[in-house]
Amino acid sequence: MSHWLSYGLVLSFTCLSFYGLISFGSASPDINLLSDSYFYELLGFTLKQSLLSALLSVALAIPVARALFYCPTLPAKRWFLAFCLLCFVTPTLIVITGMVALLGRSGLLTPLLNQLTENGWNLYGLSGILLAHIFLNTPLAIRSIWLQLSAIPETSWRLAAQLKLSPWQRFKTVEWPVLRQSSAVISGFIFVLCFNSFAVVLALGGGPSSTTLEVAIYQALKYDFNIAEALTLAWSQLLIAGTLYAVMTRFGTLSWQSVDNGSPHSPPQPSRQKANIFKLIYLLSWILLLLPYIALLPGLLDYTPRWQDLSMITRPAAISLGLAFVAAMMAMGIAYLLLQPIRTAALQQKEQQQFWLETVATHTLITPAMVLSVGLFVFLLPKVDLDRYGIIAVVILNTLLLVPFAIQKLKPRVLQFDQQYDRLVRSLKLNNRHRWRLLWPFIKPVWLSTFGLVFVLGLGDVAIFSIFGNAEWTTLPWLIYGFAGSYQLAEASAASFLLLFICALILFLLERTQTRNTVRVEHS
Repeated sequence: MSHWLSYGLVLSFTCLSFYGLISFGSASPDINLLSDSYFYELLGFTLKQSLLSALLSVALAIPVARALFYCPTLPAKRWFLAFCLLCFVTPTLIVITGMVALLGRSGLLTPLLNQLTENGWNLYGLSGILLAHIFLNTPLAIRSIWLQLSAIPETSWRLAAQLKLSPWQRFKTVEWPVLRQSSAVISGFIFVLCFNSFAVVLALGGGPSSTTLEVAIYQALKYDFNIAEALTLAWSQLLIAGTLYAVMTRFGTLSWQSVDNGSPHSPPQPSRQKANIFKLIYLLSWILLLLPYIALLPGLLDYTPRWQDLSMITRPAAISLGLAFVAAMMAMGIAYLLLQPIRTAALQQKEQQQFWLETVATHTLITPAMVLSVGLFVFLLPKVDLDRYGIIAVVILNTLLLVPFAIQKLKPRVLQFDQQYDRLVRSLKLNNRHRWRLLWPFIKPVWLSTFGLVFVLGLGDVAIFSIFGNAEWTTLPWLIYGFAGSYQLAEASAASFLLLFICALILFLLERTQTRNTVRVEHS
């Protein structure tokens, strides 16, 4: 019974949000905005930066993924893959601060760029948005493409060797079909991620000409308090982003969370010249991915706080940890309950029912965070003192957005348990408590690694807090945004390093747990 209540709970908040999107008293969506050139400028720039970000990210990722595949003995390869995961899930404001310190008006590389562009370099605008999106999403593409290349059957390489195919023929017949399919799926998902991007555009947009739908919704609601415009933009964002995500999922799913488990694969040995090129690409990848983090060091060294000023960072850090912990715990509990009907449908081989249950359980993947936030804000505004209780809405919405990630990681392991032990459990007529005692050791490593992942994702929330947050409950990412926006780079660097250390520690434990679990599965 409790699992059906979980479905009702998840759907109820989405329905309340949609109800808020329908109208607000006498204010309803401003349909006239859809014929305004301003709307089409917003939509055009949103689509443009999303498409360019996706294409550039995948184009840069392919040679790096091929280098990792063809040179399996590259030094620190496992650390590089773990670092790619960190780059992708790390809170966006850390990367933005590093970009500002590296390429901003007083950045470390700005003098060089000014010389190359005859003082025409400007981080703010399309160039800065693209650079930040490329840095955030290329590691996702690298991991995913490398995993797809590693999954090429050994027989394909043996057959290519027996036929004595040239390197170009081998690439065309063996690699390219895999790269074409995986690149298309990855490009689509990155496109959707960039279409829904908020913090990057808010911090690096630089003006009205570089504004996306997501940022325009925030500005209409929080700056202008134009409810009608915010509702119109939110519905547009929902319909476009939801449609794009639904289309992308029809073409396949994205695999990016696995690690190098040492499974044997024997790609053809590259020539010495080609191997050197791959090693150079690998080295450059390390340097480029590390640069934004290294750029934080000068600001950190310049940060000399007084003891009484430490609370300026430590208090938001404690608030962020508390909010993320509560949201992650709730998301894990709700995800487990939502999985129970899915497990039953899978055991009974009711594929259609399983599909719809999974769709309902993970539906918040389709709905952008800003859209959910605006709808719930508009619904609660006349009913609740949001200055006082808005922080509760932050936790609830964060939980709803984390649930799909928890389900996607837990589901394979839980279904594996059912396939192996369900008949035994039923024959022994065990109650729910005894069933849990059998299930917990089986799923514990995945449970812990999943909790680490959703905890880190919860730490980086900016969009939801921008709507419901206030100065009394400032989180660490929002504090970093304030510091970076006012060019207090020393303070921003210190706060970013603290947040980065927390995320890196959690993900390090996640990676170790997941690797240990993989080894156990292989030997079981």
